[in-house]
Order: sequence, then C-alpha cells, then structure tokens
Amino acid sequence: MFWDKDTETLDRNSLHNLQLQLLRKSVEQAGKSPCYGKMFRSEGISPEKIKSLDDIRRIPFITKDTLRENYPYGFLAVPKEKIVRMHSSSGTTGRATVIFHTAQDINEWAGLVARCMYMAGVREHDIFQNMMGYGLFTGGLGFHYGAEKLGAMVIPSGAGNSRRQIMLMQEFDTTVIHIIPSYALHLIETFREVGVDPRKDLKLKIAFIGAEPHTEETRLRIEAAYGVKAYNSYGLSEMNGPGVAFECQQQSGLHVWEDSYIVEVVDPKTLEPVQDGQEGEAVFTSLKREGMPLLRYRTRDIVYRYPDPCPCGRTHRRISRIKGRTDDMLIVKGVNMFPIQIEKTLMAIPEVGTNFLILLDTVDDNDFMTVRVEVSAEMFRGDMKGLEKLRKMMADELRSELLVTPRVELVEPDTLPKTEGKAVRVIDNRKQWG
Repeated sequence: MFWDKDTETLDRNSLHNLQLQLLRKSVEQAGKSPCYGKMFRSEGISPEKIKSLDDIRRIPFITKDTLRENYPYGFLAVPKEKIVRMHSSSGTTGRATVIFHTAQDINEWAGLVARCMYMAGVREHDIFQNMMGYGLFTGGLGFHYGAEKLGAMVIPSGAGNSRRQIMLMQEFDTTVIHIIPSYALHLIETFREVGVDPRKDLKLKIAFIGAEPHTEETRLRIEAAYGVKAYNSYGLSEMNGPGVAFECQQQSGLHVWEDSYIVEVVDPKTLEPVQDGQEGEAVFTSLKREGMPLLRYRTRDIVYRYPDPCPCGRTHRRISRIKGRTDDMLIVKGVNMFPIQIEKTLMAIPEVGTNFLILLDTVDDNDFMTVRVEVSAEMFRGDMKGLEKLRKMMADELRSELLVTPRVELVEPDTLPKTEGKAVRVIDNRKQWG
C-alpha cells in the first residue's frame, strides 16, 4: 500500500514541525561534506541554530555552478564506499554535475516515485512501459525502481525505436507509459503509419509525461490521441530525479512531498520570497538525503505555489507546471518570453501538427523571430487562401501572447527535424554575432 494517509494528510502545523526536525538533521549531515563544512564554519551555521523554518534563510543558496566548482566530491557527505550509484545532469553548457546516492537514498527515492504513481492510479497489476532514457539521466531508472517497488511489471524499453515501442504495447498489454511529451506527440504519427489506434487497439490508461516543460494544450492533445489520463511529473537530478512533485488525479498542480523537500519560491533577481500565486524561481532543500544532501538549490525553474489546499485531501503544497527556466528565457526586441508560451498558443489551434521551431536571427542589427509550424497536409491541397488565412491567424495569436510580431512559416508534416529525446524548439543564430 503506497497511500500513506497519515503523512500525506498531515495538518500543516505538524508538517512544519516534521520539516524542522528533518531540516536540522539535513544540516547536520550536509556539514560532513567538504563544501558545506567550510560554508557552515564561515557562516556560523549549525543544527542548533535552526530554530524555525524561517532560519533556512541563514543558509546560502547554491546553484549548478556551485556544484561544478566543487566537482566531483565536494558535496559528498559520506565515505565513498557507502555510495552505490552516481547520476549526472547534462553537461551541454559546461561541466556536468554529479549526484551520489547511498543504498538508503535509492530506497527513499524509489518510495517517493511509488507514492507518486500510486497517487495517479497505478497498481501492482499494471504493465508499465518506461520509454525514457536509462543511464546517467535519472528519469529512466527513477521511474523503473519506483514502479518495481509498487509491484507493477516493468518493460524497460528505453527511448526511441518507435515501431518497437508500439509492438511492445500491443504484445504485453501495456497500461501505463512514461514518455517525454514532445516524443508522445511524435509517436502519434507512427501510430498512423502502422495502422494502430491507441484508443481502440491498446489498453493504455495512464501516461506520465515530464523531462521538459509542456503546456496544458499539449497534455490535452496527448490525452485525446492516446485515450489516457496524462499526469505531469517533476524532478531534477540534484534532488534525486523524478518524484519531487507530482500531480494527483485532480490534475491541478503538482504536490511537493514536503516530508522529503522544502520548496521556496523566490524572485530570481532579488532572491526574496514571493507570495503564493506569484511566479518565481523554485528553490529546493532535500530533507532525507544521506550521500549528498543539498540545501537551498536554485533550480532556475519558474513556478508559483498554489495558495489553496487541494480537493484531493492531501495537505502537501502544490506548485504549478514549469513555465520555463530563467536560463531558457528569450529576449526579443526587449520583450521577455518563454518557448512554452508559443507552444501554448500553437497547440490550441486544431490545424497545427506536432512540431514547431523558433528561429532567432539578427537582421540590420534588429532581432527577428521566425516560427515554423507543421500543419496538416490537407491545408496544402487546393486553394492556398485557406493556408494564408491560417498563417495570419497564427501570427495574430502569437502577437497577442508575446507582444512581438513573429514571421510565421507553415510547412508540411515531417518537414522539421524530429528527435526521440527532448525536443529542440529554439535555434538562436544571434549568438554568432557576439
């Protein structure tokens, strides 16, 4: 049974008291690492000085750069022989960051993921097909261990090989999948190619989608195409991986498991707390990690906290879906925007296919944005007036959302590059101009 009613419906005062006890223990454990040991001595931080949850603000923030600067073992809080696994985040923008796990950490993490999956409706009789990458990326193994702990049968299919994915779903009666949302959209075309209707020909009922920001419009498209309920999952390798926050069956915000994490939302410029309902940067503190506890880690993810309790009865606070990352924000002609705003606008238009691309260029020293959009093949047959009308409508909708007028180019299906991993949505050619 992974419905931990006593913990998940704990009253707020009791939950705060539990978090305070765990925060003191986490500070004590973190202090055993070289980096935190030096930091705590410099800042005069000790478990005894954490007298309320507000005292967490005595602890300095850390960032991905902090982890890189102390690579590889600066945050390790146990002897190396206690470490049973290492994961790593992407190193595409610099040196990768590494996270170390003890056997206890792996067990705690699996329990959190199992709790998430149970909350969304997965049971031990389900067949779970894990279509995420395995290896240094935490998404695949995180869900794999959680599903096994729950008792479900796991098909570790990994990412890619679309026709094989569909074959496995057919042959083993898959009921639950874990998939990147952009790949879920891409796979719809493969279903059509092989003549399989996932709504009628498969037994799917639940999809877990995560690893990249996505809109409600994208979720609704996936649900309609697959005939499933699609649940948003949130995690980051620095806090274990998947299982940090998850949607319940209300599908209205993601519950942060506050018996394992403290979540703050701060203004990314001033680093001061923002009010509930106001967007800011999510900052997480781990409360139960043994091998490598991290305190006040700045995620760069833009969210807000819900001010009201969830109708499901769980008392753990909810955060919104990720709007984007502060380092993914685009500035075009002085206007701040996120790719997810463009996705939201496009995916609400029925004629739009499953892929789009944002191109940013410099023309005569001015920013210039082009949005290429795949639309249904029928739009390219016959009278081109309908195509031009659709293009102008998209440009108007995007201007209303972004306050910038992009050039919209409509292209036929399968024209834009596809990937079976995280979607590449932006190509910024302005960088080459220095």
